[in-house]
Amino acid sequence: MASYENREAFIPYRRTDLIELCLEDGQLDAVEAQKFREFCSILSAYYHFQFHGYLESLKDNYAPFDPDADTKSRSETTPQDLAAMESMLVADFKSILQRANYVPLSQDNLQRAFEERSLIELKTNVDFNDFEQMVCYCRGDIYKNVGLKKFLRKVKKKINVFERVVLLIKFKGESYFASKRAKPNKLKFTPGKMYVYLYKNIPKFDIEFLFPNVKTSMTWKDRLLFGIPAIGAAIPLILKVLPQLLLVIGVILFITVGPSHLHLKELRPSEEEVRNIMPLIVAILSLVIALGGFAFQQYTSYKSKQIKFQKNVTETLFFRNLASNVRVFQSLIDAAEEEECKEIILVFYHLLTSKTLLTSEQLDNRIEVWMDEKFGTQIDFDIHGPLHNLEVIRGKIAQDGSESTNTPDVAILNRDSQGYCHLLSLDDALAVIDYVWDNAFLYSL
Repeated sequence: MASYENREAFIPYRRTDLIELCLEDGQLDAVEAQKFREFCSILSAYYHFQFHGYLESLKDNYAPFDPDADTKSRSETTPQDLAAMESMLVADFKSILQRANYVPLSQDNLQRAFEERSLIELKTNVDFNDFEQMVCYCRGDIYKNVGLKKFLRKVKKKINVFERVVLLIKFKGESYFASKRAKPNKLKFTPGKMYVYLYKNIPKFDIEFLFPNVKTSMTWKDRLLFGIPAIGAAIPLILKVLPQLLLVIGVILFITVGPSHLHLKELRPSEEEVRNIMPLIVAILSLVIALGGFAFQQYTSYKSKQIKFQKNVTETLFFRNLASNVRVFQSLIDAAEEEECKEIILVFYHLLTSKTLLTSEQLDNRIEVWMDEKFGTQIDFDIHGPLHNLEVIRGKIAQDGSESTNTPDVAILNRDSQGYCHLLSLDDALAVIDYVWDNAFLYSL
């Protein structure tokens, strides 16, 4: 089986569209096409039922950590139970992501992405020590052309984008943030809770803005652009208020140390200036007003810049957020269900229409070539999952129109000692999946 660094296992077609793509291939006659549709329909219903159980498990284990919960717990959860629920939740969450053909991003990969120059020109810092758990997965590592403003004109730039990003974070408890002297009302999250996010079209080098504890500040470029004009404006102001400043200093020194110690002529006020308090008051007021006005102008300029930064970050998060917290689980369950069904359908179709027996490697290559030649879609197909799923789907085939408890279960797919795949006939495969679905809700009395 070929391995591709620049391809993903994600199949970029809806399940219903993929079924039609198979049928449009023309390898099945009208009767077979109808049976193939029925097989896919029952298969999808069966997997929908299975994944519903996974969803309920995720929701149950997430309940104590949900920051958006509006329901009460019937009993207090012990620390041991919380640790077990957290462990099961994270393990199941990773499993669902992998089944939905997402790939993990490690902390090291994230750190390297943080160090690259982003579209939003901000200096950022994410403290990973704030987290007890951190899971980050992505799907759709592609390049897109985007329009950027540069020197009052728009330019096109090709950037690396993740089409989907999933982030799970569990923050440490209140005692940890108290030790950091963090004010609770200043935190953008609740300590001890778990946050889950699903985003779309996130530039690879802007991924740090997805973290709730990200801290932003000006880059050196922005500081220079901010500081140089401030210095330029301050110089003429200082020259303007310098006489008043010298008068204030001179009067203070005249009163405290006496005129005999004032050797500089500029700092030696006349006795008349000292006795006349009004010039001193006017000098102090003009100095305070001038410096205060300048300080206020610089402060408002800084706040305006800060608001612009926050607007950029808010737009990045608001317009690209697909789901948050418990709603992310539903989206991922749907995606995993779709991916597994699509993979099984492709394997089943190509084994069904192949004129010769195929090994798993030959089948993998056949599917990848078929997707590329027929639809111009290059994927790195994951053959192991769908083969295993077809092997574990076992049921009975009615003999002479009736089922017997003594009839052995048969699998839809078997592999021989040489690695060749043997698929049941379309009629028998349909009978097995129909039996499995009919018995999905049965229980022993």
